[in-house]
Amino acid sequence: MKVKPSLGVCRDAPDGAACRDVFRGLKNPYYIGDDMSLTQTTGWVDAWTAEPSVYAVAAQGTQDVVAAVNFAREKNLRLVVKGGGHSYLGTSNAPDSLLLWTRAMNTVAMHDAFVAKGCDGRQAAQPAVSVGAGAIWMHTYNAVTTKGGRYVQGGGCGTVGVAGLVQGGGFGSYSKNYGTAAGSLLEAEIVTADGIVRLANACTNADLFWALKGGGGGTFGVVTRVTLRTHALPSFFGGLSATIKASSDAAFRRLVGRFVDFYADSLLNRHWGEIVNVRPGHRLDIQMAFQGLTLEEADSIWQPFLQWVAAAPGDFAFETGPRLRSIPARHRWNPDFLKTYAPAAVRFDDRVGASPDNMFWAANVSEAGHFIYNFESAWLPVSLLQADRRREFAEALVAAARHSTVELHFQKGLAGGTDEAIEAARDTAMNPAVLDAFALAIIASEGPPAYPGLRGHEPDLADARRNAEKVGKAIAELKKVAPDAGAYVAESSYFQSDWQKSYWGSNYARLHAIKTKYDPAGLFFVHHGVGSEAWSADGFTKLAGR
Repeated sequence: MKVKPSLGVCRDAPDGAACRDVFRGLKNPYYIGDDMSLTQTTGWVDAWTAEPSVYAVAAQGTQDVVAAVNFAREKNLRLVVKGGGHSYLGTSNAPDSLLLWTRAMNTVAMHDAFVAKGCDGRQAAQPAVSVGAGAIWMHTYNAVTTKGGRYVQGGGCGTVGVAGLVQGGGFGSYSKNYGTAAGSLLEAEIVTADGIVRLANACTNADLFWALKGGGGGTFGVVTRVTLRTHALPSFFGGLSATIKASSDAAFRRLVGRFVDFYADSLLNRHWGEIVNVRPGHRLDIQMAFQGLTLEEADSIWQPFLQWVAAAPGDFAFETGPRLRSIPARHRWNPDFLKTYAPAAVRFDDRVGASPDNMFWAANVSEAGHFIYNFESAWLPVSLLQADRRREFAEALVAAARHSTVELHFQKGLAGGTDEAIEAARDTAMNPAVLDAFALAIIASEGPPAYPGLRGHEPDLADARRNAEKVGKAIAELKKVAPDAGAYVAESSYFQSDWQKSYWGSNYARLHAIKTKYDPAGLFFVHHGVGSEAWSADGFTKLAGR
């Protein structure tokens, strides 16, 4: 079908009611996901701006994908693949392209005893779930956990597409215990550039299977279905939240240093994940999650740190919390339960006729339709937590936070995790640095939905560039203590230097060989994807000699 850009009403009447409705919808990730002309990110200053394809194939099943791939290959078209539409690097859209849109391929099917094709006698049957290419994590969690009583390792933002997250690597709150989404992959159905439907697993097309586990989405073909192992649920999922403000720079350095010690000694294990923000203004914002502990056990772990803070009221004050809580694990993604018992934590799709299961986290509202100013990430090696390096690391955090907020994503990075989680991730295409990283540091800045050249809705480019510069200064402070830190392909800079090494480390050569085998002509192109160095920046022109 021909794509009708929703923003067309804004170009005709930027002050009109119809345009206001579109921009209101851009804060609802379900509105964005259901519109083929939109993406979850509206652009990135001095990098890219969301532009819809000219035509789209709204695939209903695998054979529709085959037809679209064959047509694009035969007509030499620029092809874009979109499921969830979450791509900071702009890989879900391109002007003058054909869009292959998999949103409707969203089935979720549970298995009590799954064995990948060709693996009979070589692989034990195990509980699993098969998920279509267009499904998102919130609906998948609801099916697997709320209704099925099992756990599947996925992402934190519930409106991210399942297939895309797996291909990028994929982390959730409890990754140190359950591993990555890529490490949970048992089998994928994929349409490769030759239009052939292939199954990829440990026993069939094993090289392609490995590449799909963290080698990057939209690169090796169109994944139409993934099958992931599931796990028994713990009794409870819980978390602790608090915001602590230090009264001076010296007090803040002591606070951050004490927390680094506390994390290294008490939280670097399979039980704890999620985020601590080191903020400008001498603030430490704690949003940590746990599993495998009782509320009493979690409380006893935190008491020494919390008591240390409370014992110095002249230096530190709790602006919020501390609040420790837990819920039965089966309710973790239950819309009905959360609507009643945690209404501040969730938002719902407010469109007429929307499914009551269309829930998203309030914490992710800022990401809906956002316009990125800058985004940097770095894997933090566990060596920074050695006793003789902790002070150096803490000082780097404080120095970085003078410029911009440093988000420490402790669930992203497997150091301290279970042997099973680490070994499963070792057999993926991700940068091996993730095995030795205790956290992913993210430093980013963003604004509300905006489009350059759209009157009344343009980004403030001067402010965007000022904020981008602050992010650059902040990441430079962390790079002083982690100069060789790689980056996470799903959350990184559009301008990532040495991206092949940063994203995949020693795995890049193997990935490039697999790309050449299954897509020799380069039908599948994404910015900084495997093999993209052979193409112009827009993906339309093969470079001479490549």
